[in-house]
Amino acid sequence: MPLSRALARHQTPAVLIALLAIIACLSLVGQSDALHVTLTEMFIRVVVVVGLYVFIGNSGIISFGQIGFMCIGAYAAAWATAEPTFKQIMLQGLPVFLQEAQYPFLGAMAGAMVLPAAVALILGFAIMRLSGTAASIATFAFLIIVNSVYSNWDSVTAGVSSIIGIPTVVGPWTAYVFAAVAIVVAYLFQVSRIGLMLRASRDDEVAARASAVHVLRMRLAAFVLSAALVGLGGGLYAQFLGILTVDPFYLSLSFITLAMLVVGGMFSLTGAVVGVVVVTAVVEILRALERGVGLGDTAFSLPSGSQEIGLGVVMALILIFRPSGLARGKEIRLFRAAPDAPPAAVPDAALQLSESPTSAR
Repeated sequence: MPLSRALARHQTPAVLIALLAIIACLSLVGQSDALHVTLTEMFIRVVVVVGLYVFIGNSGIISFGQIGFMCIGAYAAAWATAEPTFKQIMLQGLPVFLQEAQYPFLGAMAGAMVLPAAVALILGFAIMRLSGTAASIATFAFLIIVNSVYSNWDSVTAGVSSIIGIPTVVGPWTAYVFAAVAIVVAYLFQVSRIGLMLRASRDDEVAARASAVHVLRMRLAAFVLSAALVGLGGGLYAQFLGILTVDPFYLSLSFITLAMLVVGGMFSLTGAVVGVVVVTAVVEILRALERGVGLGDTAFSLPSGSQEIGLGVVMALILIFRPSGLARGKEIRLFRAAPDAPPAAVPDAALQLSESPTSAR
């Protein structure tokens, strides 16, 4: 395949990464701490929502439990990087190699991916045999189990208390780099043989099975990769906050990440990224209006809770007027490949020479 056609065919991740880079440059224009926090959270959520897309978008199964993997990844990073003194006092149930050491950032991120992936591999053997509503309910049950275990396992997770002493090394540009990596990984899976067979089973499972597609294996591969990416987002979140509790990793975060995927369009990588950007913008605008805006001598402000109401209205409007999301299930492309050149005309003399004696007669 010529280079120009290859670039045209696989331009989607490059375009998305470039668009996010433009947004990341806002951190250079404005030195506001609030802006830096907003951008960092947005890029972390890009990692998480792209992870959701890897499974939900390619398999067609709505999973309510992926934020459970984010929780597992966040705690894995916290165990690796928190102050050893704190871990020896408060987290005495941890293994010695975690209690007495403080590992580097990249090692913590590796742990934040491996541990959720291992849990997903074990869990997936049971859940991936289900489909439709049954699978969605099973993933929601997994989220409840994770929240309950991490809220009560005092010697390992500190229960409802906080894990402190986590280095805060994640800023807008660090989160952007990992968001770019997540986009590339998700796109490579999307165009891979496994991704193509998984989408075939999503569109017509009976026909896919008849074509020798092992649906369980395809779903399991997507489930494990999705858990790894979502867990990576959790690890970044822990190293962004510097303090960790189990409370954020439950229904509220599950709702907003799924809302981002639905608003953008769950059947395309472009939709996953666009949904995060659009929903973040809507939430920040509503949050500013809740704080109050001056209009001459008077101040106008929305009542508390307007963020959730506004997000619900946006989702309802998207589902009514564009059910497939803002991206409509399509990938962003700035240019298309040049059409193939038509075959060269064969000279008349060559045609006459190629004719057989029988056809000449």
